[in-house]
Amino acid sequence: MNETFESSRAPEQGSAMPANDPFAASLRGFGPIGILAILVILFGSWLFVLLGAILALAWVFLSGTPWRDIGFVQPKSWTRTIIIGIVFGVVFKFTMKAIVMPLFGAPPINQAFHFLAGNAAALPWMLLLVIFGAGFGEETIFRGWMFERFGKLFGQGVVAKILTILISSGSFALAHYSVQGLPGVEQAVITGLSFGTIVAITGRIFMVMIAHAAFDVTALWMIYCDLETRVAHLLFK
Repeated sequence: MNETFESSRAPEQGSAMPANDPFAASLRGFGPIGILAILVILFGSWLFVLLGAILALAWVFLSGTPWRDIGFVQPKSWTRTIIIGIVFGVVFKFTMKAIVMPLFGAPPINQAFHFLAGNAAALPWMLLLVIFGAGFGEETIFRGWMFERFGKLFGQGVVAKILTILISSGSFALAHYSVQGLPGVEQAVITGLSFGTIVAITGRIFMVMIAHAAFDVTALWMIYCDLETRVAHLLFK
């Protein structure tokens, strides 16, 4: 159906290490070493999502998995990919804030991050966090590495891909509960399903990474400028 899932059947093509390497093969499998690798990556993601992403990329290299299997496929046009990602991410965030989340009864203010309103000192590190931690880190884990693992475990059929989207989106949503509570889970379910569907169809992750970063940067801009309530009440008073 797409380049990512097709390539997962042949890890020797474009892989970082020889496919016949026993250790690489054990990392790709679901035996003791493969399961240990999964647990290490998940634990690293729980500590800090960017750490988990780095561990996942190390796993790709050491296991001889083709980079395309986690969606790392070079776009035909970086300019087009960047523009589409930014526009989609910004529009998506405004849609979520002004329409979707009010329908769920979510409060207009994100209390977990309201301390950023007018907080110029915190802005630089938060920008780095949402761009690299969320845009790159979360997408690498939840739409890249997880899709490869579930794709190998469940297979390549339509039902298997739907199951992969649902499980990865659920995991992504639960990861937001401890900081943002139920509204964060609700928003993450919708964004996870949307981003996951795009990756499942296209087999490419870079546009989604950019869209995710643009989504979060737009959210950060709304909070910093104290515009959350105004945007949330554009249609629903």
